[in-house]
Amino acid sequence: MRQVVYGVALAMLSSTSFAIEIAISATEAYDKAKNHQALLIDVRDPVEIMFTGFTDSVHINIPYLLVDRTRWDEKRNVFRLYQNPSFVREIEQALQKHGWDKNTEIITLCRSGSERGEPSAAFLRQQGFQNARYVVHGFQGDALKEGEKKGFRIQNGWQNSGLPWSPKMNAEKIYRNNEPAPKP
Repeated sequence: MRQVVYGVALAMLSSTSFAIEIAISATEAYDKAKNHQALLIDVRDPVEIMFTGFTDSVHINIPYLLVDRTRWDEKRNVFRLYQNPSFVREIEQALQKHGWDKNTEIITLCRSGSERGEPSAAFLRQQGFQNARYVVHGFQGDALKEGEKKGFRIQNGWQNSGLPWSPKMNAEKIYRNNEPAPKP
């Protein structure tokens, strides 16, 4: 009996450690941003946005990971990525701009939801933003695994949910970085 009570108590504690689930659909995120119930942030590097599209439904673009175009990652065969050292401070500034605080629901959006969306939301929760979430399947959605269009991102995600987006960026919302990348 003691084990059952302990198990129930532990379950209750773990269920209250964060106010809400971390994952959210693109449609739910759009509705919350449109109704001023959440801060929606595109966490992609602006160069990626330039080639994949943008939704003006986001409040701002604050990259979680930035691309260091001066260093090459031989193992992954890509430019080196590094965590934006100003990420938390810029999130706080965006919240203040809208008159919100750390308890506000923050929703992050990346290309697929996995490499930056979920990690950025988890990181924000570790920094005390208990209601940080991410858009499942991100902006472009998942790539098809089979068929003639294998590899194309034409299922789920923001773009494939009929939500507003454009191939053009909004210069007022796109991130500008004048700081050099940190040395490895």
